[in-house]
Amino acid sequence: MDKSKRKQNSHLRRKRRVRRKISGTTHRPRLSVSRSLKHIYAQIIDDENGKTIAHASSLSPEVRENTAEGGKIQVAKNVGQLIAQKAKDKQVEGVVFDRGGNLYHGRIKALAEAARESGLKF
Repeated sequence: MDKSKRKQNSHLRRKRRVRRKISGTTHRPRLSVSRSLKHIYAQIIDDENGKTIAHASSLSPEVRENTAEGGKIQVAKNVGQLIAQKAKDKQVEGVVFDRGGNLYHGRIKALAEAARESGLKF
């Protein structure tokens, strides 16, 4: 098995393992984070009702306006602040963090820490 397939399989195994343990409720929804090479996406999901409560991404107009320069980590921080603000608007204070099979470093860590600093509890 070549390196890219092995890496992809590791990511999928981590993602399944995390989702087996983590589920969002009405009182504590799930903050799901996914990333691609260019963008980062965050959703707050109520798994009991199957509803997305709030979402933000690097494609959101609010994030694009605030990020002229700074790279991907700065964009991730802005997405974290935006998702925390949208959660507050919907009266969501605490969430369960779902890193989506990604390792907790770099952009994922920056988004999580920015959301925490903006008042989201997890």
